[in-house]
Amino acid sequence: MAAIAELQNLWQSQREQSSDEEWPHEAWQRLVEIGGCRWGIPSAYRGEALTTAEFLDVAIELTRGDLTPAFIWTQSLAAIQRLDKAPAALQEKWFPRLAEGKAFATVGISHLTTSRQHWTKPTVVAVPQANGYRMTGSVPWVTGVTYADIVVTGAVLDDGRQLLIALDMALPGVIRGERLPLLALRGSMTGSIELDDVMISSDDIIAGPVDNVLKAIGSGGAGSFMTSAVAMGHAFGSFDELERITAGRAEFDDLKAGWHTALADLREEILVAAQEPVPPPQSAETLRVRATTLALQMSQSLLTASKGAGFVHGHPAERMVREAMFFLVWSCPQAVAGKLLRGFGSSTCS
Repeated sequence: MAAIAELQNLWQSQREQSSDEEWPHEAWQRLVEIGGCRWGIPSAYRGEALTTAEFLDVAIELTRGDLTPAFIWTQSLAAIQRLDKAPAALQEKWFPRLAEGKAFATVGISHLTTSRQHWTKPTVVAVPQANGYRMTGSVPWVTGVTYADIVVTGAVLDDGRQLLIALDMALPGVIRGERLPLLALRGSMTGSIELDDVMISSDDIIAGPVDNVLKAIGSGGAGSFMTSAVAMGHAFGSFDELERITAGRAEFDDLKAGWHTALADLREEILVAAQEPVPPPQSAETLRVRATTLALQMSQSLLTASKGAGFVHGHPAERMVREAMFFLVWSCPQAVAGKLLRGFGSSTCS
């Protein structure tokens, strides 16, 4: 996919010339132009199917160019993949506009997977009505909240069963929150949505009510291979910058050769593991830990090689270090977090 390499280079150039505070309008428009909004949408709606390996390869290369628009794309893709499980009428309502880039979809499902799971009361509650459900609550961690036309999100009934819905952001009672002052990726416009007695039609239900609705529709859970692929892409991006600033410095040659091998090997392992018919959970968890660790290590290597200049706001190393922290919290299930923490605790200086 030659267009991906072109897009990656464009995004990298734009990243070097801009901060991570603004929504990446130009980067997203170029993605639309090469047909990126069609990926994952059924061909009946002018979409384009990609294999699992192709999706992950694209994620790595896009993130290598710029994490912010790549992350936004993953959230749009996650919404499309769940709409693919929806009734035909709901797909007909949204897929044509999404494929043309005339609407933007994103997800707000962390409260069904990793976020706020310790709360005794569900974050979003649904009450059955004659022709649908009335929803109240707060949807946390919605990327692109400022620009979203549709948000795939969930709610819990009083009996514990869950709904997955296609939330039309134009509905009365839907309130867009302000973007969060994140450590990095502020340009992703990630914030919350408040639902004030929002009436959801039965026609907008993707699945449910059932127990554990994401599992019921076969949806990829937190800590999937996509998160590992994005972490790998960020590690590659840090490596590219490291190569640039150390060009001609022989003392870095052996170090860079080692990093290059480690990155290439882990990339291949992720692509191979993701194509297994039923990848074992331990495999996904281990690869996520290794990809996150590489992203952290590569960004810190870049900072170390940049010396004091890299510690100044706006320097590529400073930005890459902040962005690498994201993988410690994004879709990071307890099993992955625990392994990372144990790894941090076992580190020693010699």
